[in-house]
Amino acid sequence: MLDNSLIETKPEDLVVQKFGGTSVGTAERMLNVAKIVSNTIKERPTIVVLSAMSSQKKSEGTTSRLIQAMNEVLTPESKKFLDIVDLIQTSHIKTAELAIPQDSEENKKICEELQKDITEECENIKKFMKAAEIIDEISPRSNDIIISTGEKLAARTLTSVLISQGIDAEYVNLERLIEKEFDESNITQSFYDYIAERLGEVTKACGKKVPVVTGYFGPVPGSILQTIGRGYTDLTAALIAVGRKAGELQIWKEVDGIFTADPRKAPKARLLSYITPEEAAELTYYGSEVIHPTTMEQVIRVNIPIRIKNTFKPEGFGTVITPDAYEREKKKEDSKKFTRRNGTAVTIKDDVTIVNIHSNRKSLSYGFMSNVFAILSRYGISVDLISTSEVHISMALANVQSKDLERALKELKKFGNVQITTDMSILSLVGKQMKNLVGTAGRMFTILAAHNVNIEMISQGASEINISCVISADSAPVALRAVHDECVLGLPMF
Repeated sequence: MLDNSLIETKPEDLVVQKFGGTSVGTAERMLNVAKIVSNTIKERPTIVVLSAMSSQKKSEGTTSRLIQAMNEVLTPESKKFLDIVDLIQTSHIKTAELAIPQDSEENKKICEELQKDITEECENIKKFMKAAEIIDEISPRSNDIIISTGEKLAARTLTSVLISQGIDAEYVNLERLIEKEFDESNITQSFYDYIAERLGEVTKACGKKVPVVTGYFGPVPGSILQTIGRGYTDLTAALIAVGRKAGELQIWKEVDGIFTADPRKAPKARLLSYITPEEAAELTYYGSEVIHPTTMEQVIRVNIPIRIKNTFKPEGFGTVITPDAYEREKKKEDSKKFTRRNGTAVTIKDDVTIVNIHSNRKSLSYGFMSNVFAILSRYGISVDLISTSEVHISMALANVQSKDLERALKELKKFGNVQITTDMSILSLVGKQMKNLVGTAGRMFTILAAHNVNIEMISQGASEINISCVISADSAPVALRAVHDECVLGLPMF
């Protein structure tokens, strides 16, 4: 058994490693994660946080399957939820068999105990679902209990894999972490501070063992999916880092880090060694899957850097999200290889609809915008970009449900003439240094014009680190490559 007590446990040395669902989606990947953890604990104390196991397709992941099972519970005469849970059980038992070597009686016992735990967990959740079927209701609390199954199974499995390799690991279940009452309609920073403190307590209780923690914590007021969303495992890891005053939070994904653009759409995209939290937040909001802003906020406010790394290329440097990104980049040995020009990165957000509203009540223009936003809020529609005058509003709405939009438009027509344009995309140029540069917007729009890209709407963020415009979806691929290559990289036009 590897003796973790030999590691000096200074808080600033501690690393929190969060692995996404695809990182642990098969036995082979689970073993790869175990290897990463094993290598890390040789150098510094480590806490591991896991998402539920998932395949390359999110719809086939454990959490998505559990959500599907919940829908089937409320479907009359359907017993498909039992089949779905059986499928989850079978896949985890198979992973246990393949990931734990059967080379000793001790390891055989570890595998058998894990399979017993998996079976017991799945049988319990089936009983729970049957009870929900009888009363024909799944409450927010019940929803959380079902969802937590995925993280519990993944954490149990990795714990057993680590133990079978001689690593002193301990499974940590956070389903009863919250012991205080909170108002679900008023979740403030005090809630996150409390969670961080509790997470610090339960992980410290593991002593010298490596805590393997469920990415789920509860019971969350109102339901974890509604209050926090699908990014709750990242938030769990972030709050552990805060509670333990960790030196670094690592988010392990299936990408090398954050690029200047999506490499699949812009072949010349470069990997960013460092990026500021403000830039990362803007990129996340405007289409890049970086990290949830709430997660970033919790660790950055206490000066803990976040490193995005590739589970399948663990030797890579990754991308570090930190307020002093530019200073660190200048010091990095290979910084001369890539100098940021006009902007840090560019991203595209698809499935955008433009709504133009011209007020027909000039005398009541002071209440025009408040009425518009009240209607959108009522139907859960958020506005990505906006351009306004006293009696006219242009809004870009992304990924809005057609039924919600139809209902909102019906009410909006009471206040003026409404026109919509579909099949649009938002192109965003992001860079903290842009506010100190002259002519960035002009260069961006000149580049788009040179490539015959028509701009429907323009908006610059209040933070002054992003310039966005709405273009047709058909023009998006050309526009992304052009702005990236000629604006971000500074390559000559054509």
